Amino acid sequence: MSLLVVGLSHRSAPVSVLERAALAPQARGKLLQDTLGAEPAAEAAVLSTCNRIELYADVDKFHAGVAELSTLLAQHSGVELEELTPYLYVHYEDRAVHHLFSVACGLDSMVVGEGQILGQIKDALAVAQEQHTAGRLLNDLFQQALRVGKRAHSETGIDKAGQSLVTFGLEQLAQGAAVDAWVRGRRALVIGAGSMSSLAAVTLARAGVGELVIVNRTLERAQRLAESLGARALPMAAVAEELASADVVVSCTGAAGLVLGAAEIEGAVRGRTSALAVLDLAMPRDVEAAVHRIDGVRLVDIESLADAEANAPMAGDVEAVRRIVAEEVAAFGAAQRAATITPTVVALRTMAADVVASEMARLEGRLHGMDDKQRAEITQTVRRVVDKLLHAPTVRVKQLAGEPGGAGYADALRELFDLDPQAVAAVSNPEQERQ
Repeated sequence: MSLLVVGLSHRSAPVSVLERAALAPQARGKLLQDTLGAEPAAEAAVLSTCNRIELYADVDKFHAGVAELSTLLAQHSGVELEELTPYLYVHYEDRAVHHLFSVACGLDSMVVGEGQILGQIKDALAVAQEQHTAGRLLNDLFQQALRVGKRAHSETGIDKAGQSLVTFGLEQLAQGAAVDAWVRGRRALVIGAGSMSSLAAVTLARAGVGELVIVNRTLERAQRLAESLGARALPMAAVAEELASADVVVSCTGAAGLVLGAAEIEGAVRGRTSALAVLDLAMPRDVEAAVHRIDGVRLVDIESLADAEANAPMAGDVEAVRRIVAEEVAAFGAAQRAATITPTVVALRTMAADVVASEMARLEGRLHGMDDKQRAEITQTVRRVVDKLLHAPTVRVKQLAGEPGGAGYADALRELFDLDPQAVAAVSNPEQERQ
């Protein structure tokens, strides 16, 4: 089986396509189950953010896997396959590992170095585990990706060089002014109480915003967030009234339709002398695109963020992260290749133990009168001989299996020792279930 990823992101597709292809949270579980039901796939995980939709799978056939995963993405996104295909990218085996590790480090983010992607990768793994679609390969892969991302942020300055999407968006609204100075004393309205909206609320509060109001469909969630920030919490029905007095609006709800229409915002700013700044971080969008044309309103959304240029991080930090990724990809590949031979080694040692037991039983039938001490001494001696004979070749074969092209060593070991394939499978399957 081999790792395959098929997806699209802000680097491969226009925002208009990403917006239409966005997966609702409840749709991800169904996509995973359908992927596992497809013939080429044995494991599956989906990484879905405002900037990317990627389907990871452990497949036994490359071309059939690409076709099946592409079709499933189209079916569940609602974008026709013919339209979606030109924007899809495909990564296989080590290239797929390299891609996810790069994503985890923020190298593939809209704002290089941002750290929110680690939480999104963690969520993707949690969903796959809940749906029972992540086996040994994807569990290992995603957990290692999280470790690689944390390592990149701790060993380099990539996190200082990059910015969160929230901060970057606020900087675009501030048009060159320092965010802290720009928001100080202003009245801010945050729509939503999910991870991105929560980050926006925290960022605004720390920047010294004059008043902070949080609205959400579930009032209790808004209240929990508001209490921690000294803000006010209101139900979603209060949005229209709050718009009229807001200076800054940040929206990221994950709703299927628009949250703020052009007519609603135009009515809120009519007669005002101060401008309204709106940051839409949702995918699909929360704010109608026509708001861009309203006088007195500055709208920054995912599309305009994609067109803007973030402050470029230091080349040295990016290069250092790339070296970390390359090193970790090599280590992951070696560990995965070495792991494939473990069931064969265990089966070999089990067979050797059975031979020792059989020979000891035969010896006892011929040497009558052995006491327990003698029997134990002879058994221990025979086992030591067998262990010493097997130690060097089994250690060496694990090392060789970890090298590129080492997959054939397990087959060679099975052939040389005439191991029963079912005995090897009996070792493999419980291990997979445990993982």
